[in-house]
Amino acid sequence: MQRVTALALGLALAVSPLALSAASAQSLEAALSSAYRANPDLNATRANLRAVDETIANAASIHRPRVSGSADYGYTGTSSSSGGNRGTSDLNPAGIGLSVSQTLYNGGRGGNSVRAAESNVLASRETLRNTEQNTLLDAVTAYMNVVRDTAIFGLRQSNVNVLAEQLRQTRDRFGVGEVTRTDVAQAEARLAGARSDLALSQSNLRGSVARFKQVTGLEPKKLSPVQPVAAGRLPKTQGDAVARALRDHPAIAAALHGVDAQQLQVKIVEGELLPTVTLTGSLARRFDSQVSGDRRNSASLVGAVSIPLYDGGSTYARTRQAKETLGERRIQVDSARDRVVAAVVSSWALMEATKFQIEAATAQVQAAEIALNGVREEYKVGQRTTLDVLDAQQEMLNARVALVSAQRDRVVATYSVLSSTGQLSARALGLKVATYDPKVHTEQVQDKWFGLRTPSGD
Repeated sequence: MQRVTALALGLALAVSPLALSAASAQSLEAALSSAYRANPDLNATRANLRAVDETIANAASIHRPRVSGSADYGYTGTSSSSGGNRGTSDLNPAGIGLSVSQTLYNGGRGGNSVRAAESNVLASRETLRNTEQNTLLDAVTAYMNVVRDTAIFGLRQSNVNVLAEQLRQTRDRFGVGEVTRTDVAQAEARLAGARSDLALSQSNLRGSVARFKQVTGLEPKKLSPVQPVAAGRLPKTQGDAVARALRDHPAIAAALHGVDAQQLQVKIVEGELLPTVTLTGSLARRFDSQVSGDRRNSASLVGAVSIPLYDGGSTYARTRQAKETLGERRIQVDSARDRVVAAVVSSWALMEATKFQIEAATAQVQAAEIALNGVREEYKVGQRTTLDVLDAQQEMLNARVALVSAQRDRVVATYSVLSSTGQLSARALGLKVATYDPKVHTEQVQDKWFGLRTPSGD
């Protein structure tokens, strides 16, 4: 019995499983930094934003001249007969030309297209910010899941060791007639169940490790202890959290920019009902057009006005369609606000609940340890049965597992509050990583007139 008691006390009095060794450990900051740099979903969203940036240059091209050149070369042979005289003529007609066309007015579609593209870029930036938040929260969750599942696996492994020793000593006592076959069967059943729980906890740990690698790109190694977000970085009340979220959350900002872009889209379609004014200039030179060796030069400058009268109702239908889509975008803003508020309330409630869960689980662990020690002492003098000892051991294990889970939930809940209020970003967390500035690429391409290579060199 001395060995059983020692093992039980070792498990009961162990340091909290969340306080893992920090020697050569990976910190949460390192995991978040890696996720910020390497997460494929986040990098794909950045690439998408760079593609959206190009819509500004595309829209601005409406204001720019269209220049085209032309060249041709051919052969013309003729033969004639008159009064018995025959003649032939061989010509090589050729020409070169240059044409320049400039739109002077198109119903405001050019300027509105540029402004709509800029609004779409701003919406995409907010979408990127939202993706960054979700990625960092996923990284926190994956990190804490590995910490939790590692601790639970250790607890269950220790529990298997304790129960195996309990079974050995129960069999020894059965051999000398101190206990019955029922006591042995109870110990065997409890050990079998513990081994099943151990296998499940190992499976859960492997799944958490795989998810951690997917989100962060790292292999977890001795993850460091993590504290919840400091109270000073969190809103003081749920009302403050809701107000901050309505002001700062990127999902709401993206929806508002979507409304701006759609308002401009209505004006773009309506602009098709207005006249279009263009100015076209051309230069040309022809060779051998009539006789061999002749050259002819021509130049023209033409202004044109195109007035749409009726296109079968297409423009009117698309204008009405754009207005209905605008109504949809406005409703989506309300929907985004509702989702954000719901996320804030949910994460805030979970954060408050986990505080009480940790307090209750801590008290439960302390009480379970005392109860286990008492039951074991009473078992020695025959006042308790083997089943009483097994039940007390199981209650202590359950209490420790509950404490580990509550500690994990507390950390994740505090970061969820940051995310739901729009405050979870690499810059806000102070991560030691080069932050991605989407404005740089926009400035590189929005006024670019020529070139096929992207600023990254592709």
